[in-house]
Amino acid sequence: MSPPTLVPNGDIAAVISASSPATGRFAAIYSEVQKSRIDHALPLPSVLRNSFKIVDGPASSAAGNPDEIAKLFPHVFGQPSSLLVPSDSDVFRPDQKLKIGVVLSGGQAPGGHNVISGIYDYLQDRAKGSTLYGFRGGPAGIMKCKYVELDADYIYPYRNQGGFDMICSGRDKIETPEQFKQAEETALKLDLDGLVVIGGDDSNTNACLLAENFRSKNMKTRVIGCPKTIDGDLKCKEVPTSFGFDTACKIYAEMIGNVMVDARSTGKYYHFVRLMGRAASHITLECALQTHPNISIIGEE
Repeated sequence: MSPPTLVPNGDIAAVISASSPATGRFAAIYSEVQKSRIDHALPLPSVLRNSFKIVDGPASSAAGNPDEIAKLFPHVFGQPSSLLVPSDSDVFRPDQKLKIGVVLSGGQAPGGHNVISGIYDYLQDRAKGSTLYGFRGGPAGIMKCKYVELDADYIYPYRNQGGFDMICSGRDKIETPEQFKQAEETALKLDLDGLVVIGGDDSNTNACLLAENFRSKNMKTRVIGCPKTIDGDLKCKEVPTSFGFDTACKIYAEMIGNVMVDARSTGKYYHFVRLMGRAASHITLECALQTHPNISIIGEE
């Protein structure tokens, strides 16, 4: 799509009245710098730039307590891992059209909007005519079937932008039999081929429970968890880091550096800086490596 033009003299009312409903952001009033950021094309892994096929890899397992986890997830535990391998033929049929749902879950993390943008772009490139639904307000949107159909105009103002306000997030969990039933009804009503849950450790656990439930009912909807947490506490061999962590550490490190300069300038204060991360000290450790404080207290030690 062609980028919107700037509005002279900040005539926001005219833009709002002419815009597609409920977008929340209006690219037409963005500055030239903001527009250049939106239009910046992010690099793709080489395997996603060309045709590929999906092959089965080693059976998936767990870092700890595999027997206990296998009992909790009998239908999804131990499935083969999936590997993307370059191929002459694409994984999608030329006439294949998909219906995919996406939901933001938990706290904000830089990059959430680009995950949604990437899903949309991929569907348009590889499965033209597919539909992408965004569930509003987190998992509650799935249970209440509150969604918006995401198209190019809706997504455009959010590309390469922070926040989760494209469809908003929430901290609800799908955990009771009634809530699972509501999620099933939504997936069946929209005829979803897939559901992408963008969230942290709790959200991905909930996604796994949802996948187990759908699989036990022989539903076609596949559930995919996308690791999102600025705490950096969701990682494994296949996921060395989650998006949001790098940006958070750089912002915190800049703020800590400012405090350090203030301390050196006055010479009479001690500053104690407490960082977020819940039980994990990954942010504290990374910021300490970047700023070199006198003392860094690591909770795990």
